[in-house]
Amino acid sequence: MFDSLALLTDLYQLTMAYGYWKRGMADREAIFHHFFRKRPFGGEFAIACGLAPLIEFVEKFRYSETDLAYVAGLTGGDGKPLFDTGFINYLREFRFSLTIDAVVEGTPLFPYEPMVRVQGSILQAQLLESPLLNILNFQSLIATKAMRICFAAGEGEVVEFGMRRAQGADGAISASRAAYIGGCASTSNVIAGKLFDIPVKGTQAHSWIMCFDDEMEAFEAFAEVMPGNCVSLVDTYDSVRGTEKALEVARAMRARGEKMLGVRIDSGDLAQISKQVRQMLDQAGFPEMKIMASNELDEEIIRDLKHQGARIDLWGVGTSLVTGREQPALDGVYKLSMVKNDRGEWTDRIKLSEQSAKMTTPGKLQVRRFIGDEGPVADMIFNENQESGGEIVDIFDRTKTLHVNAPSEDLLRPIYSGGNRVYDIPSIHESRLHAVTQIERFPIAMRRFKNPTPFFVGLERGLWETKYALIEKLKGRV
Repeated sequence: MFDSLALLTDLYQLTMAYGYWKRGMADREAIFHHFFRKRPFGGEFAIACGLAPLIEFVEKFRYSETDLAYVAGLTGGDGKPLFDTGFINYLREFRFSLTIDAVVEGTPLFPYEPMVRVQGSILQAQLLESPLLNILNFQSLIATKAMRICFAAGEGEVVEFGMRRAQGADGAISASRAAYIGGCASTSNVIAGKLFDIPVKGTQAHSWIMCFDDEMEAFEAFAEVMPGNCVSLVDTYDSVRGTEKALEVARAMRARGEKMLGVRIDSGDLAQISKQVRQMLDQAGFPEMKIMASNELDEEIIRDLKHQGARIDLWGVGTSLVTGREQPALDGVYKLSMVKNDRGEWTDRIKLSEQSAKMTTPGKLQVRRFIGDEGPVADMIFNENQESGGEIVDIFDRTKTLHVNAPSEDLLRPIYSGGNRVYDIPSIHESRLHAVTQIERFPIAMRRFKNPTPFFVGLERGLWETKYALIEKLKGRV
């Protein structure tokens, strides 16, 4: 379908790039940051995800001849071409040579903390905006949702089941990747398993059962063709009767030296049915058989089922996970914070707004996470071009401050230096482990689904003063 993804962008990125090129500003150096403003799903944090696909996008970025022909054919309201032939030729030779720093995939982040910092040619940085937002916003959203669902499941495994309900093939593949990094144990999505080395799980649908004249015949047939991957879907007609028949098949398999792995329930009162099925399996001498449940699950339903004593070992979660149903988008933005002037001097840039939440922060920003004896205690956003201290000021309320004297780590790591990659991409399994272990460092009260305990994030005192002095200066010009 695509011979390149270079046109995965918004038109205004190309028109601005053309403007920079036309005005001789293409190589003017600038700094942009990607961050989100609102806590997703009413929680406290988001899980950074999508860096490896972003790196792949940057490294493969080329304008194909069909891309260039299409762009050359675009016209304005006057019917004339939007872009000069010289600009089309410029794009033909275009390659990214940016310096990019980013947070490691799987790292918990909080509002206004940069997930990515981009420095270099303003034209290049501008062209990276739309694809960067597309990749990181969606995958971070789904990784966060997955982690919430895994919190609810506790020791139970979560299997991502969402491909058929995802927003298109690209949404399904990206969601499977992000869900695994967020803590899911496996996916039903076979192409995601192939592309990303994610474990795949799946057995049968109701159509398999209904295809046979008798439920027992369906179970026996599946056990024959899949003796090493046999899970019986028992709720097509009646869950209890279905379990009885599955147990008959399980006994026959045991006699042959085979093993039925478990049963799946996809409807009804999952708490009550699972308890009844667990009792049946145990009494029949199959305590090792697992019970899997599906049926429009999310973190709150799973939490409630567990409170009701449900005996479920594996949770198949689809629509709610891969669509981020309650909040189908992360409000990540990409904002200019510094630019070099005509004399080659760095100058701060800030966006003003009547909404304080939409005001940006100037500077070359970094995030410092302070680590106490029991885990992280606070995050400080600071300007690498300024000397920083240990006092943190709330971004919007100067009366809320925190003095921290503890070991720390800076979250943004070098990824590219002048277009050369200096970062070794972890395996997806390492990223998943990083996500799980990093979030476990934080207080459990911060992981509550509703009204979580806030984690203190603010600006370093000097940066706070610089920001609000610039605000006052610019307001005086308006």
